[in-house]
Amino acid sequence: MPLSPNPYAALKEASQYVRLFRGKTFVVKVGGEVLTEPKIRRALCEQLALLWSFSIRVVVVHGGGAELDAACEAMRIPVQKVAGRRVTSPAVLDAAKMVFAGQVHMDLLAGLQAAGVPAVGLTGLDAGLVKAHQRPPMAVVPDGATEPQLVDFGLVGDIDAVDPHILRHLLEGGFVPVVAPLSGGADGAIYNTNADTIAASLASALGAEKLFFLLSVPGLLKDLTKASSLIPHATLEELATFEAKGVINGGMRPKVAAVKAAIQGGVPSVHLVSGLAPDALLAEIFTNEGSGTMIVAGTGAA
Repeated sequence: MPLSPNPYAALKEASQYVRLFRGKTFVVKVGGEVLTEPKIRRALCEQLALLWSFSIRVVVVHGGGAELDAACEAMRIPVQKVAGRRVTSPAVLDAAKMVFAGQVHMDLLAGLQAAGVPAVGLTGLDAGLVKAHQRPPMAVVPDGATEPQLVDFGLVGDIDAVDPHILRHLLEGGFVPVVAPLSGGADGAIYNTNADTIAASLASALGAEKLFFLLSVPGLLKDLTKASSLIPHATLEELATFEAKGVINGGMRPKVAAVKAAIQGGVPSVHLVSGLAPDALLAEIFTNEGSGTMIVAGTGAA
């Protein structure tokens, strides 16, 4: 939050947003790269604790791609990604269960507990939260290519439906749900499902006021090598232009797809924010200037 000659000016500015968002639902998707370093994870949990203390209803969805890559490497399991999306073999799925519902999940829950937050851990399988089917082979244009290729993503789940009843029950009880990115099939199968996609689906189903993606970069950048190229505000039309120009690639591609899905699903605004910079999430929410990229449907959107 920027310094001011008036020590109460920042507090007054923040208070208007506290009143505006009290009782509203925020979905916060946290990338695995944000959760790896204990100091950064602790700072994130303190920011989430502040939101909860202001009576903002928070749902956290986490990834864990870096940890899954490390686990696969340690077990000598091949890692393959196409257009920012992981190919999930049976061995990779077993590793994902261990990492997403184990190491990453427990560390985040412990951090929230230490920050005074009554967090409850879930996966997409709990109470039928995220129902999915196995993704069929599909045509994908890899980064840097111009022609599509047929890709079998393996045991990846594409979402059929979400049932947010368990989340509403927890939120009404004052709890903070923490969701790991695994989904369930009608036949009892377990799938690895992109955490960005889950976050967007849950935000839409819950009628969330905002959806946040916490990243290892400040937000949407015109040039990935320059933090100064941050795009502070964009519409869906402008996103399409950035995609056409090749500004969006790699892991940002599924995020942008999730941004579009959330806004088209009724979420008023989606925010791409640094999960590494101190208090960047709070600055995005409680200051006029913000800290990352805010994306809305169109120029007339709030």
